[in-house]
Amino acid sequence: MTKVSRHEAWALVEVHVQSESLRRHLRAVEAAMRAYARRFGEDEELYGATGLLHDLDYEQHPEEHPLRAVEWLRARGYPEAMLRAILAHNAPRTGVAPETLLDRTLWACDEITGLIMAAALVRPSRSLDDLGAASVLKKFKDKAFAAGVDREDVRRATEALGVDLAEHIDFVLAALRPIGPELGLARAPQSSDA
Repeated sequence: MTKVSRHEAWALVEVHVQSESLRRHLRAVEAAMRAYARRFGEDEELYGATGLLHDLDYEQHPEEHPLRAVEWLRARGYPEAMLRAILAHNAPRTGVAPETLLDRTLWACDEITGLIMAAALVRPSRSLDDLGAASVLKKFKDKAFAAGVDREDVRRATEALGVDLAEHIDFVLAALRPIGPELGLARAPQSSDA
């Protein structure tokens, strides 16, 4: 496969991922990856599909994640750069260190999207629209909040990407806001009672 098709990638998600929350996570990582691809002048389709497919096997085979996904994608001819990045985002299990820009970008976008989405969900608005980096950083410092997010991993990934944590959060927030409705994180429209 030389060209990465978003349509084909989403079809794989529909087959392998039934959890709506996991699908939302995949969409969020895809959006963040696409934004970074534009920023870095990289292949937006490759970056987006890597984000969309990185947890493809998590629901069905969590104990083997991401090895099964890479096996499935390799059989379909997906680019080795994508497969390497998917392996590298779970380096403790796979032994593949995040070295390339694509690897480091996926690593940096994965857990931070979860923290941002969790921070939005506890706001009265349940929206990304009025969420700022300062609020997310405050939640980041609270170890009890979204306890599954490995803060040290987020710090290492952000450092490896070469960006400041607050800048990274702000950048990812900006990437997620346009898809807030898809993520269930947009303000409800104001009713115009006459």
